Amino acid sequence: MAASPQNPAASGPRRKVSRHRGEGQWAAGHFTPLNGNEQFKKDDDGLNVRTRIETIYSKRGFDSIDPNDLRGRMRWWGLYTQRRPGIDGGKTAVLEPEELDDRYFMLRVRIDAGALTTQQLRVIGEVSQEFARGTADITDRQNVQYHWIRIEDVPEIWQRLEAVGLSTVTACGDTPRVMIGSPVAGIAEDEIIDATPALEEMKRRVLNNPAYSNLPRKFKTAISGSPLLDVVHEINDVAFVGVRHPEHGPGFDVWVGGGLSTNPKLGVRLGAWVPIEDVPDVYEGVISIFRDYGYRRLRNRARLKFLVADWGAEKFRQVLEDEYLGGRKLVDGPAPEQPVQQWRDHIGVHRQKDGRFYVGFAPRVGRVDGATLTKIADLAEAHGSGRVRTTVEQKMIVLDVEQDRVESLVEGLEALDLTARPSTFRRGTMACTGIEFCKLAIVETKQRGSTLIDELERRLPDFDEPLTINLNGCPNACARIQVADIGLKGQLVLDDEGRQVEGYQVHLGGALGLEAGFGRKVRGLKVTADELPDYIERVLTRFRAERTEGERFAAWTARASEEALS
Repeated sequence: MAASPQNPAASGPRRKVSRHRGEGQWAAGHFTPLNGNEQFKKDDDGLNVRTRIETIYSKRGFDSIDPNDLRGRMRWWGLYTQRRPGIDGGKTAVLEPEELDDRYFMLRVRIDAGALTTQQLRVIGEVSQEFARGTADITDRQNVQYHWIRIEDVPEIWQRLEAVGLSTVTACGDTPRVMIGSPVAGIAEDEIIDATPALEEMKRRVLNNPAYSNLPRKFKTAISGSPLLDVVHEINDVAFVGVRHPEHGPGFDVWVGGGLSTNPKLGVRLGAWVPIEDVPDVYEGVISIFRDYGYRRLRNRARLKFLVADWGAEKFRQVLEDEYLGGRKLVDGPAPEQPVQQWRDHIGVHRQKDGRFYVGFAPRVGRVDGATLTKIADLAEAHGSGRVRTTVEQKMIVLDVEQDRVESLVEGLEALDLTARPSTFRRGTMACTGIEFCKLAIVETKQRGSTLIDELERRLPDFDEPLTINLNGCPNACARIQVADIGLKGQLVLDDEGRQVEGYQVHLGGALGLEAGFGRKVRGLKVTADELPDYIERVLTRFRAERTEGERFAAWTARASEEALS
């Protein structure tokens, strides 16, 4: 089915080559690289950089790294240079890449579907302590991110991770990134269908495969058979959502073209029901469409969402069926039912289908450390579990706990400041990496998010409505600001004395799952970092005073006056 990037035209009938540059689509015969990123990918597959890291760069040091590897191909193995300390947010868009680069790296460990054994978690923790100065953040795509990684240590880190079945392959780059999945796949009592077999086959087909290692941009995947819609399927390039067909039974509804960043778009349904055995074929077809038809000319239009917006769902499905599924027609199917609850994070104590329990708990804005991760592994094993999970809300879950061990586990987690009974603010607040390590960031996020949780718990101790607060250090929306109840986009703002300080543009009333949509921006509403607790307290107090019975925060913000939201 799939062509390799070296012979892209082989994935279907030959087409007339156009002399017009167009959008750089391979399927239209536009094979000449139209920007630097496309050139370095053509010059050498990003997967090949591993050999140079192992045989040259790790031995000769940071200064030996080729620039196209340093700021390009090394991402294919999960490596980004981190931000040099001491560079303020006002210089983020001014300095050249080499001026922003530190001599240390962020390294991302891909954890598909958030699935980990306690042995794997312990190794992640040990690597963190030995090579990453203790850092080990849980991301909103179920990965773990290290910082302070030296190039000299990377081969040893890979050896340790791969010895327990973990990898950093295509954790970054223009590749199929981590496949997010339900963290309770195969164990939840209310599950529609266990997507694990399809996920494993999808990974087998595309990971470390040169046929899919040169995509126009990153490609994000989600799959879940949970009725909670627990993988933010609306904002992935492709998503498979568990549904029950009235005639064919459990299967998956297919969505394409979702994504956020500075040009947010919600995914669209293809209207197709796919049985689990066909999911890998459909997945491979969608990713191949992106490879062959994706817009490669401009990086800011190279995501699949732009192609889907131009084509529409009907044409996309037609091309998928005719050109990539060999003429096989997909079965029309139903949309997923709306989830019955707003929280989709699996926090708390829940019965599994086998009678045991899983326990979801909340670190602070995904910030943990290696020592804590090893303690979680020890604690889980001491309570009879050999499996843990990460979630798309920067949370964690311990699986397979006997009923008489649950309370002891919960108490042990509390002792680590990892509560299974979090406040609304601890449960619903997320933050991206921020200016501490990210070269794109303008403001600080992680510590500010943690401090904000404490402050709101103190000011509003009885607030118990579901609410999400997402802090992002720049406009790129890694922390999903547009779909949060309160989304905070980092930027520099003027305080009352006219000084330029860290602050946020506010988005209000975004949502996924329940009436999905993007948050409302109130004209001119920007809040300094110091004013943030006051502002959120003020808005939430007004919400409680003005809401109708059962009204959610997002619904209230849609009808509230700008004065009430200011």
